[in-house]
Amino acid sequence: METATARTTTNDGAAIAINHKDMANAIRALAMDAVEKANSGHPGMPMGMADVATVLFSQFLKFDPQHPEWPDRDRFVLSAGHGSMLIYALLYLTGYPQMTIDEIQRFRQIDSKTPGHPEHGHTLGVETTTGPLGQGVGNAVGMALAERMLNARHGDALVDHYTYCIAGDGCLMEGISQEAISLAGHLKLSKLILLFDDNHISIDGSTDLTVSDDQVARFQASGWNATRIDGHDPEAIAKAIAAAKKSDRPSMIACRTTIGFGAPKKAGTASAHGSPLGKEEIAGAREQLGWKYPPFEVPLDILGAWRKVGARGQGAFADWTQRHGAAASRAEFDRTQKGELPEGFAAAINDIKNAFAKEAPKLATRQSSQRVIDGLNAVLPELIGGSADLTGSNLTKAKAANPVKPGDYSGGYIYYGVREHGMAAAMNGIALHGGFIPFGGTFLCFTDYARPSIRLSALMNQRVVYVMTHDSIGQGEDGPTHQPVEHLAALRAIPNMLVFRPCDSMETAECWALALSARNQPSILSLTRQAVPHLRADAAVANHCARGGYIIRPAEGERKATILATGSEVSIAVEAQALLAQEGIGAAVASLPCWELFDQQSEAYRNEVLGSGVRVAVEAMVSFGWERYLGPIGPKGGGFVGMTGFGASAPGPDVYKHFNITPAAVAEAVKARL
Repeated sequence: METATARTTTNDGAAIAINHKDMANAIRALAMDAVEKANSGHPGMPMGMADVATVLFSQFLKFDPQHPEWPDRDRFVLSAGHGSMLIYALLYLTGYPQMTIDEIQRFRQIDSKTPGHPEHGHTLGVETTTGPLGQGVGNAVGMALAERMLNARHGDALVDHYTYCIAGDGCLMEGISQEAISLAGHLKLSKLILLFDDNHISIDGSTDLTVSDDQVARFQASGWNATRIDGHDPEAIAKAIAAAKKSDRPSMIACRTTIGFGAPKKAGTASAHGSPLGKEEIAGAREQLGWKYPPFEVPLDILGAWRKVGARGQGAFADWTQRHGAAASRAEFDRTQKGELPEGFAAAINDIKNAFAKEAPKLATRQSSQRVIDGLNAVLPELIGGSADLTGSNLTKAKAANPVKPGDYSGGYIYYGVREHGMAAAMNGIALHGGFIPFGGTFLCFTDYARPSIRLSALMNQRVVYVMTHDSIGQGEDGPTHQPVEHLAALRAIPNMLVFRPCDSMETAECWALALSARNQPSILSLTRQAVPHLRADAAVANHCARGGYIIRPAEGERKATILATGSEVSIAVEAQALLAQEGIGAAVASLPCWELFDQQSEAYRNEVLGSGVRVAVEAMVSFGWERYLGPIGPKGGGFVGMTGFGASAPGPDVYKHFNITPAAVAEAVKARL
């Protein structure tokens, strides 16, 4: 390994001599000691990438540990999140106040700031939650795209930074990586630099067991600048990063490294990947690396050199603060960075609701959604839309929105292509970056293709809106491959996720308002392909959907039953109510557009909506989950009219009839239980 002195500068521009070898070895020592004490973790990647990380942080990365949420900081994404001790060591060494040596010693313990995989929002300095391989690559693409879009609106004075991502062999094997790098290459995201930990090792052993891709050629084919270097040569690393910063394309640097670098027996082997090295091996590594210090001890001179690296960004932060204070767009920049909705937001929603009340349109809720998007476009410029090649079906593009293009990032609409998973990961990155509220569309059935990223939206408390159309068997002719039946249940099972299924235009507007107001939660908007009748005549300022469920049609006379429904099936419930009324049976209809919000209401309110009599639910999905409102489903319990298997190919109304999801079937289910 090259041990030449790397150089950085202080705030006043004076040069500091830094012994690269000692600084990199500090990372290695902390990684192997923390994993050993926890008796759990992944020491190999931090030890292998310590040289790359040292050069990146000491010479290139723009950051200030005292201001970890500085909007114009460079973003550092550790996509290979299992190597979390790399970032924890860097946070400690560079002086992030929260990351103490005690936290390093509490690696992987309850309530520590050093969990097994990095968690955004839990540890300051961690830009995104990673661990599921490849997600960080997609997040980094979204962050780099957000930087360019924000720059187009506010200029270099406020927004001018890079996104760096460390990814491993596993990240690049995952399919999401191809979706992400293809999109980044197409959009020419030149301020994105991916550092590939090219160590040729996976859990099963050498990567030649499973992959023989030429990764450099692969990235080049996707429009990237890509090169290979020795990942243990600091001069080569610095030269490659400097060249990447001058590229007009995103850059990938394949850093040939040795996993577990320094371990005498386990370096370069799979045994260094995901388990402690062991006391004997660590002792050998200390000797081989020339690291003579006890566990968790970093000598003051080495720690001091690292702390100077951490202090290097203070001048850049101070300069930015001055530019920020003088910026004409400062107020708007600050508002969107804080995630605050504009003052005109509530009025815009009310205008949309009033228009719907006046017109009483019979529309597919995807069409109603488009009208909401159009109505919000002018008042909410940070709302960034997109679709996975289904713009004309999802209806996610505002009429006035211009597309984001390679080299022109001033638009507000992203054509993601057929990349559902990459789209969702990029939207997470956009949300994490700050300054925008991203939404994107596909068919509800294809949430399966995006689910890992959707789950991470919820885990990270990110306001990402998923516009999922063609949400039932009403999708029709495309048949069961495109007709979701279990998807709502699967999405409702994700903690911290709001799943909205509005029944008409009015509810669609209200659900959009709730999704955009939920600053710490992602939302699913489950929308119909087929037209549905307008059921809500009122345009009250109050948002009925905010309670998750409410009586949309009271019973005529004595209430003997309650029909529960969501989305397109609410109109079926209303027709069933009329059939029962003809026989003198009073039934109320409850619309439950958002179970998660309904479950937050008081027990008294929930009981009022659900009623004390017979309960029957209708939803063109499987029944899983409805037991919470119906009790045991069966002849002597709650009734459910819906799906028990997959759909069928035919016009939508015919499919409903085929599976007996009809007003008559709902009415019969009520009568059978009276």
